[in-house]
Amino acid sequence: MAKTTPFDNYLFEYEKWFDDNNFTFLSEAEAIRRIIPQKGKGVEIGVGSGIFALSLGIKEGCDPSVPMRLKAQNRGINAIEGVAENLPYKDSSFDYALMVTTICFVDDAHKTMQEINRILKPGGEVIMGFVDKNSPVGKLYLLHKEKSLFYKDAEFFSTEDINKLLIRNGFEIIQTYQTVFGKLNDINEIQQPEKGTGKGNFVVIKAKKYE
Repeated sequence: MAKTTPFDNYLFEYEKWFDDNNFTFLSEAEAIRRIIPQKGKGVEIGVGSGIFALSLGIKEGCDPSVPMRLKAQNRGINAIEGVAENLPYKDSSFDYALMVTTICFVDDAHKTMQEINRILKPGGEVIMGFVDKNSPVGKLYLLHKEKSLFYKDAEFFSTEDINKLLIRNGFEIIQTYQTVFGKLNDINEIQQPEKGTGKGNFVVIKAKKYE
């Protein structure tokens, strides 16, 4: 069962986080933009309110939360109902797929990656953005997750976890970037992403479906 309750009930708070942490969001978007394909048909899985899709030029997306989908539609995204484990798209429909923190909220991470593999064309790419559970922010989220509106039912992953998940489900790791260096409250400019992991709180991995 999709973990939609907080997203159904707290759209205002969700949007406010991006306003309050605008440079964090812009830094995350910049890291994704560094490795996302510049051409081809893309889709965001767990499109939410469409804030990343809008910033990155993605026109298609799916999400199980009605309020989130409506907000994304208001932003011009073709957001349709769907869960990651049973995507509402035909085989080999897209050149690339984006997931930003969505992996934390799925019920079955392996099924999710199998579905993404299915909807991608041969050689298609998946871009995974997430807070590394071993980073300072990740550890802080884990420590306080029971009190969090959004992360109470979330499952956090390390970069190693995501790499294994991708490899086991038919993907080859291509590139890894990191960003969001330091405490969120101290970020007052767009940070430039760096290759690799271990320093940034937010990690972006690009992996390619085997042809």
